[in-house]
Amino acid sequence: MELKEAIAGTLESGDIMVRIGPAQSGRTGLSIELDSSVAAQFGRQIKELIASTLEDLDIHNATVSATDKGALDCTIRARVTAAAVRATGKDVWK
Repeated sequence: MELKEAIAGTLESGDIMVRIGPAQSGRTGLSIELDSSVAAQFGRQIKELIASTLEDLDIHNATVSATDKGALDCTIRARVTAAAVRATGKDVWK
């Protein structure tokens, strides 16, 4: 699946900004970079949620950068989904 750069979310408190783009040249799989003030407590869980959301959307090769400002799981999943829809052009809500 071809990806272009896409962003969803904001840097407001309680939200997360997610940037999705194509995997780096020569690399396969998901590369997830997370910047979060709660990374020590919840970083692994946030990365796993991002990865599982993308895999559910059949995206297996991508670079993801996320800046978390205390988002709940439902918000993280929604922002990742929105960024994925923008990056692929594939409407998952039909």
